[in-house]
Amino acid sequence: MNFFNQKKKKSFSTLAELTKDLKKSNDFVETFIPQSNQGYFLSYYQTIIDSNILHDDVIEKLQETTLSSLEQIKQAVPIEEIKITSDLNTIKQKLMLGSLMIRFSEQDEECALINIAMKEKRQIAIPEVEYSVIGPKESFVEDINININLIRTRLPTTDFKVETCHVGELSKTQVAVLYIEGICNQENVNTALQRIKSIKIDQILDSAYISQLISDNSRSPFPQSRDTERPDRVAASLAEGGIAILVDRSSFALIVPTTLIEFFSSIEDNYIHWLLASSFRLIRVGSVILSILATPIYVAVITYHYVLIPKELLVTLVASRQGVPLPPILEALILELAIELLREAGARLPTKIGQTIGIVGGIVIGTASVEAGLTSNVLLIIVAIAALGSFTTPVYKMGNTIRILRFPLLIAAFLYGLPGIIFSLCFIMIHLIDLSSLGRPYLEPIYPPRGNDFKDTFIRLPFSFQSKRPIMLQTEKTIRFNQKKAKQKKDIDD
Repeated sequence: MNFFNQKKKKSFSTLAELTKDLKKSNDFVETFIPQSNQGYFLSYYQTIIDSNILHDDVIEKLQETTLSSLEQIKQAVPIEEIKITSDLNTIKQKLMLGSLMIRFSEQDEECALINIAMKEKRQIAIPEVEYSVIGPKESFVEDINININLIRTRLPTTDFKVETCHVGELSKTQVAVLYIEGICNQENVNTALQRIKSIKIDQILDSAYISQLISDNSRSPFPQSRDTERPDRVAASLAEGGIAILVDRSSFALIVPTTLIEFFSSIEDNYIHWLLASSFRLIRVGSVILSILATPIYVAVITYHYVLIPKELLVTLVASRQGVPLPPILEALILELAIELLREAGARLPTKIGQTIGIVGGIVIGTASVEAGLTSNVLLIIVAIAALGSFTTPVYKMGNTIRILRFPLLIAAFLYGLPGIIFSLCFIMIHLIDLSSLGRPYLEPIYPPRGNDFKDTFIRLPFSFQSKRPIMLQTEKTIRFNQKKAKQKKDIDD
């Protein structure tokens, strides 16, 4: 017996059978409105329709006219989205999305569908995850139409295209693919659409579902699409030739294809001087490298390679470890796990309590572990700096990846010392070289090396030097502007 056989979908031959099945749900309403010549039936789900629109814009307008055909509804009701159909699949889908069904008789197979869905909208607020001091203070909300509006107002061009589809057997979630025609590579668009439309899953609750389901390598811990809550970042990526994916009821957009370097750049880098932006990017990259390698190098050196430590520093390390009964690997793991526990506790608790737990817990646990002789104060400083370094990444998902990478490197450092760390880094580099995002190289412009794309990677050169779009995107229009004319600066007296 096959226990994995799914129940067959219900099939209906008439509209009467469909409505009979829908009435099994208590929130489905069917009522008859009498008129002088003939009445009509209203059918809808009362929990997903806007009752104000139903009474003020539909019933009130219909009572002012004498209906003899469904076509008259379009003229009487001041709502644009009215569809007349007899297709049962369309009727069922529209009803589940908040439409009102009107028909003259219970035996009629044709009906009018009026979209009166209730939409609870959150006000546009400032970004919480990607907050910036300089720049726009708008973030996406859970309504896909508002999110598209926020992007379209920044890109008022007819080449800005939106292609939508519905994903999820149960949720029927609307997904939109955004791109600029004539700039974006159509092959990238087709690949994104093909992957989204081929998704077979019961529900899509957030853009994170799409990110995981369309990734090139689902086993990789590295995110292969950038998620952002900022409309200005999406607009900038679209102008470069990228693709944005919006999901209804999600406040985060996805940007594909992407590269590893882009996860260390902030949109605020475009709003400050290029020298400052370049300095901050280098600090972020250096902080991430320090966050990954600091603790493993400490364990490897203390365990195997203490002869490499200068005598003056060795005396300090020996004094700090005096009385510590645990080997360096256990000492490091205890502190790393304590940091992760505090971080998770602070993230899951309410904001004010979470901040208190993070600060007080860190001070108490750190001080108590040193005084109890379980850890050395030098390692405590190294672990704290490594934890701070992981917070410098502007993208939350990449920060999580960096947090996880430290643990296998710690194990390799304990087993094989510095050669184990080097071997692990080589393995990570091979994985990154093999990784791709929407079929495009993930490690570009490092590999394959592309000198032109280095203008906006580890450093950000002035805008006048960025006249070409990234080679990785393979855009149809590679030139952004005339570089020679951009450098010409004429005063009014010239």
